[in-house]
Parts: sequence; structure tokens; C-alpha cells
Amino acid sequence: MHWGLGGLVLIGVGIVVRRVLRLNESGERPVRLPRMLDAARDAIYRPVVVELETQAAILGVALNDAIEERNAGNYDIAWRMVRLAAAEWDRLALAVARLLGIMSDHLPVVPATLPARSLSAQRFKSRVMIDYARTHELVDQLVFRSRLRFQLHMRVLRRATETLTSDFRRTHRQAERAQDISPKPWDQLDLAFHDFDVITKEALLAFRIFLQSMPDAALDAFSKDLQSILDRGIRVSSVRLDR
Repeated sequence: MHWGLGGLVLIGVGIVVRRVLRLNESGERPVRLPRMLDAARDAIYRPVVVELETQAAILGVALNDAIEERNAGNYDIAWRMVRLAAAEWDRLALAVARLLGIMSDHLPVVPATLPARSLSAQRFKSRVMIDYARTHELVDQLVFRSRLRFQLHMRVLRRATETLTSDFRRTHRQAERAQDISPKPWDQLDLAFHDFDVITKEALLAFRIFLQSMPDAALDAFSKDLQSILDRGIRVSSVRLDR
């Protein structure tokens, strides 16, 4: 009982201190980005961004086509398109997780004054992500150091990717197994994609911040590790519709 009360007091003090220091005036802390990356960093940044944005676009088109086929009454085609979207989702989720993991591996070489963002539940539409973001908002209030905040942000993004992926798989598999053509599961898939797109953009923004802060001497090793994302990208992968 005493431990529980002590924990609540500690959390309350942390929140009050942050408000006094004006660290949570808005849902997310603004991060000032450089207008341009230098040539060396841009050469590393751009291929990864193009790869992930292309995968996200393909996923969006596949899911939109599935919803349109369902609305038109072409249910067999709709389920095939959902399986296509699921395959693209898995590919993008793997790429986002790899990017965040590589940044985590190289974090020790980056200066301690690394800008960091936080996620607000207001940005999400699916129930699973709204609940997830809210559980981390309180923890975020208690982390002050820049490096730890950035590390926490990457962990939150990675776990959010896993959470959304699990929810998407469960929703579309249950709906297909039951041949559920009602609007509810399809709306859930659409909301999940919206939130996954938000997470992908946040991961790319963190990537840009991280790359700008990285010392020149560490760029080569970082770039070589990022090659694994491009090697497994859409240029060398195929999608099966009969999963």
C-alpha cells in the first residue's frame, strides 16, 4: 500500500515539475529540422525515404481497392486484395522496424543533445492506437534527458508498429474466415492503415533528425547497415496473393 502511494506521489511530482518547466504545453514537442541535409546525408536519407513511402503508397492503393471491391459486391476480389494489402503491410512493418532498430544500434555515437518528439493520442483514429498512445503519455512526462527521450520515442514507434500489425492481421483474418462483409471490420482496417501511415511518417522524421545529428565519421557504418532495408525492398521482393 505504501509503495503504491509513493509511486503515485512520484508521478504527480513529475507531472507538476514538467508543467512548471513548460515541457508539455502541447501534445507534441516541436522539433526544429534543418532545411536541407548535406550531400552525404541526403544520399543516405533519400533512398530509404523513397523505399518506405513507395511501400506505404502500394499498401494504401491495395487496401483502398479492397474496400472499393467490397462496396461493389465483388467479395472474392475484395478478399484477394486484402491479402495483397496484408503482404504489403508486413513488408512495410519489417522495414520500419529495421530502420528503428538500426538507429537504436547506432545511438551511442550520436551526441546527447538529440531532439525528440512524443506521440499524442489525438493523432490516431483506431482504438488500439489511441489506448496505446495514452498509456505512454504519462511515462513520457517523466523522461527529461534528450537521449533517453529519443530512445523512448523509437521504442514506442517500434512497439506501435507491432501492435498495429497484430491488430490488422487479426481483424482481416477473422473477417475473411467469417466472410464478414459488414462495414465494421473494413472500417477498422482503414483506421489501422491511417495510424500506420502516421507511425511510418514519424519513423522517417526520427530518421532525418538522427541522421542530421550523426557525426561524419559514423555515416559510412550507418549507411551500410541501412542497406538491408533497401535489399529487402520492393525492387527485389514479390507478393503472393494466395497466402
